Amino acid sequence: MPHYNLALLGFGNVGRALARLLQRKQLELQSRYDITYHVTGIATGRHGAAVDPVGLDYIRAAELVEAGQSLSVLSKIQIINNADFLRACGADALFENTPVNHSTGQPAIDHLHLALELGMHAITANKGPVVHAYRELTELAKTKHKKFLFESTVMDGAPIFSLFRSALPGAQLLGIRGILNSTTNLILGCMESGESFEDAVKYAQLVGLAETDPAADVDGWDAAIKVAALISVLMDIPFTPQQVDRTGIRNITPKMIADAKSQGQRWKLVCSAERLGASANGRVAPELVSPDSPLYRVDGATSIVQFKTDVLGDLSITEKDPTPDCTAYGLLADFVNALR
Repeated sequence: MPHYNLALLGFGNVGRALARLLQRKQLELQSRYDITYHVTGIATGRHGAAVDPVGLDYIRAAELVEAGQSLSVLSKIQIINNADFLRACGADALFENTPVNHSTGQPAIDHLHLALELGMHAITANKGPVVHAYRELTELAKTKHKKFLFESTVMDGAPIFSLFRSALPGAQLLGIRGILNSTTNLILGCMESGESFEDAVKYAQLVGLAETDPAADVDGWDAAIKVAALISVLMDIPFTPQQVDRTGIRNITPKMIADAKSQGQRWKLVCSAERLGASANGRVAPELVSPDSPLYRVDGATSIVQFKTDVLGDLSITEKDPTPDCTAYGLLADFVNALR
């Protein structure tokens, strides 16, 4: 029975959700797929790192981080930096979940590159490497007979990329339209209930959807990098978030919300893309949607994407109110698919 050593680089909400999912699914993966594993390394941005070649107590690691304590007490090896961590952990697969860099994708690209060079499958929920180094990392993975997978980068655990990779062979993607940023969708919904923009942002922060600095969401950067990822991978056209025509929701006023409601419409931050021969365009902008649009009934933190293909017409996937557990599942699914 194959046995695998796993490493987690980045141990925030998603990383800890993955640790608990790995524990919960351990017996199931063994019985269904003959997969057994240990976690031999965990590295964090603020709580140190731990490596143990015979296996870490990764649930204890999650508890330490949640208590604000260092992981170094679990480590058998002194770790200096992330490159040192990757070389020391002896992993067969890396789960890379460090913060996204919209501009360059670094340092996550370097993390994944080194993991592949060391013979690991490289799995990430980080959108930066997908838009800034998709072809490079995919080709490197092929030469190393490993996989570079990233299902969790768009709509958490929903099978967006694997759908086209496995279930839709030969289908050509012509266009994309959807709501891909759940934070702005929640904010606009709160404003429909009478809250100010500022209070709606505070609520999104309170429930853990918006960061302390909400700019990536409200200015459209998170949505733009997701559009760029879909174009880069599913259309196979290199595209960066800087190329996306981007407008956020800061200028949506309560009066605009009220006027839209009086006309039976709603404001949504709409993501779209269109194939134009060998090129493509991408756009993120607030739009008024009517009740006849599937986007109209997307509430709260729910997301939706509509694909226009040359063989099936319009195909939609909806994900309702995702949690870090959903993102963790996407990472786990990539691991199982990498081995299969």
